[in-house]
Amino acid sequence: MNQAEYPWRMRFIWLVLLAAASVVIWRLVDLNLTERNFLQRQGDARMERTVPLAAHRGMITDRHGKPLAVSAPVVSLWAHPQELLANSEEATRVSVALDIDMVNLNQRLTNMASKEFMYLRRHMNPDDAQAILDMGIKGVYGQREFHRYYPAGEVATHVVGFNNVDDQGQEGLELAYEDWLKAQTGSKLVKKDRKGRVVEDLRVLQAAQPGKDLQLSIDLRMQYVAYRELKAVVQSHKAKSAAAVILDVQTGEVLAMVNQPSYNPNNRRNMQIDSLRNRALTDVIEPGSTVKPLTVAAALMSGQYSIESEVDTSPGFIRVKGKSIRDHRNYGVLDITGIITKSSNVGVTKLAMSMPEGSVRNTFYSFGLGQDTGSGFPGESVGVLPNYAKWHPINLATMSYGYGIATTPMQLAQAYSVLASHGLKRPVSLLKLDELPEAERIMPAEVAQQVVSMMQTVTQPGGTATRARVPSYKVAGKTGTIHKTSQSGGYEDDAYAAIFAGMAPVQQPRLVCVVVVDQPQGEEYYGGEVAAPVFSRIMAESLRLMNVAPDNLAANKG
Repeated sequence: MNQAEYPWRMRFIWLVLLAAASVVIWRLVDLNLTERNFLQRQGDARMERTVPLAAHRGMITDRHGKPLAVSAPVVSLWAHPQELLANSEEATRVSVALDIDMVNLNQRLTNMASKEFMYLRRHMNPDDAQAILDMGIKGVYGQREFHRYYPAGEVATHVVGFNNVDDQGQEGLELAYEDWLKAQTGSKLVKKDRKGRVVEDLRVLQAAQPGKDLQLSIDLRMQYVAYRELKAVVQSHKAKSAAAVILDVQTGEVLAMVNQPSYNPNNRRNMQIDSLRNRALTDVIEPGSTVKPLTVAAALMSGQYSIESEVDTSPGFIRVKGKSIRDHRNYGVLDITGIITKSSNVGVTKLAMSMPEGSVRNTFYSFGLGQDTGSGFPGESVGVLPNYAKWHPINLATMSYGYGIATTPMQLAQAYSVLASHGLKRPVSLLKLDELPEAERIMPAEVAQQVVSMMQTVTQPGGTATRARVPSYKVAGKTGTIHKTSQSGGYEDDAYAAIFAGMAPVQQPRLVCVVVVDQPQGEEYYGGEVAAPVFSRIMAESLRLMNVAPDNLAANKG
């Protein structure tokens, strides 16, 4: 068959070809002119992605700007489960590169098969993560994040707290100031290739906002000193736990707050739940004899007593509704100062029972017992300060020497700061203050100074805490040795808490320090034997660090 025999067929074929070419040309023109924007959007949709912009959390520093919590850049590796499940060789490479059990990895991928995102490993060193990404494993990607690091480690952890893996505060001030510290994650539009690699940054959709910094009242130097001494006393006396607090009398700022046991916030693998508690603010104890100066203050403010008043403590005990309250021995007639010097239970009991009902309790409350200190710390305890509708004599008696009530070490420190500041009460602050807070007058300055002078005799020869003395400084304070309560409701015969609370220098107190050692073992368990020496060492170094002028140089010459 030749072309001449069927000319119409050839013309038909050419017409069909010409029509098809016309259609193609028309479609190309149509796509480029009328549907160009639509196609561009579709193409971009397959290549453009929105990715998060990480920002660092606010830094936490001590009062001098030394870092206590900082955020370091890290990279988290993640995978697209379906991509790895579709390629067993790539999944094997992931398993080897990250040292992940293959069975476990496959199980996780299968469980997450309906998702498009699964973490492989969080918070890797950027160089190590990049080495994995450079292997070009299909379905494995990197995400820039920040990881919290705590330079002071276990020394400041009970104050600062820690974050979880998602950089959210879990304990301490990290939790209390979460809204202040947290960063606002931003986002940007990028173009990726078919392997998921970013080939072009297009534009920022929302700028990332770093968190705001937080400056604490803590002096890291004092924090280290207090932590060192507290840890040493727990180890030497095989104590169950301990806490110590240092307050600035002039401002109410917390300069140091330490606890034992502690933990390393940078490595929490072996962390014990019991070590998480900030005992200085959350645990309560019966303060025992450390509140006797407050009972004496109540007596002086009542107008019924003066510093010259005398109380007969013979024969060394007193019966109150069938209960015997005893002193260590018969001290006979004591003046008001002698009651504190000898820590006479009989003396303060007679003072309390001679005053109107509720006088001692109301005085304790005005000093801050039975209420929070104003620190704002999560989980702070308000303690126990009963207010009976009908006061029985035994309630009055036991409260006067610190039984039947419960306080935190911080509450006790705040109460002593009232005496140290000549009768002014300020809220406790864990943040550095730019200006002095408003103070409330709790008692006449003269009465406060009288009580502090009485407390000075406790650290002098004949007192119960001569080991609390600080070279070149006059020290005032009070010991406490508390029988621990038993599960049956009574008191243990051989379980104690040793306490010392004090201030220095006496003429113009600048620092208040409280030391509590719970259940020391061995022959020494009194507050004057266990807690007082710790107070002495902490106070001596703290006064030196603050350049507080000595007020007792003459004693050194002698």
